[in-house]
Amino acid sequence: MSPQAQDELLNQQFREGGPAVLKAAYDRYSSMVYRLGLLSLRDHHDAEDLVQQVFVRAWRGRGGFDPTRGSLPGWLLGITRRLVADRFAALDRDRKVQAAAQSVAQPTTETSGAERVVDRVVMGDKLEQLPAAQQLVLRLAFFDGLTHTEIAEATSLPLGTVKSHIRRALANLRKQWEVDGASS
Repeated sequence: MSPQAQDELLNQQFREGGPAVLKAAYDRYSSMVYRLGLLSLRDHHDAEDLVQQVFVRAWRGRGGFDPTRGSLPGWLLGITRRLVADRFAALDRDRKVQAAAQSVAQPTTETSGAERVVDRVVMGDKLEQLPAAQQLVLRLAFFDGLTHTEIAEATSLPLGTVKSHIRRALANLRKQWEVDGASS
């Protein structure tokens, strides 16, 4: 079957199809989604995560796919672009939380000793609410000043896992601060 015929068949079957159709769509279009993810995110692990998220979202939302309005690859690329935009927005929020955490972890000389103790206690309380792996990598990054690579070496975790733990920990802290009304 020609690639164009495969595309037409997948367009027609995806909305109502079963797992075999999802597998066929994944086999046909995952490399396209991965390439766009890698070009946008510039990280192999993030691009792989993005591929999985795109196909999960596409499968869950397949009822909204209308082959008369567009092609399946076009629809998948639209999902990819939205997820990339969401990822960049989340990274921007994470940078703001990270900057706030660093300002707590590295107080200015104008901060009194008592204020630094209070800041550490508040930060420590928030860290205690995180899973152990996330606590560890944040403490090593912010309180001990280690780089992601140094944390990976110190903990024997893959670098991608360290980055994921830090990203998830910062997202969890952001949620906690938003609930407490501490976000700006």
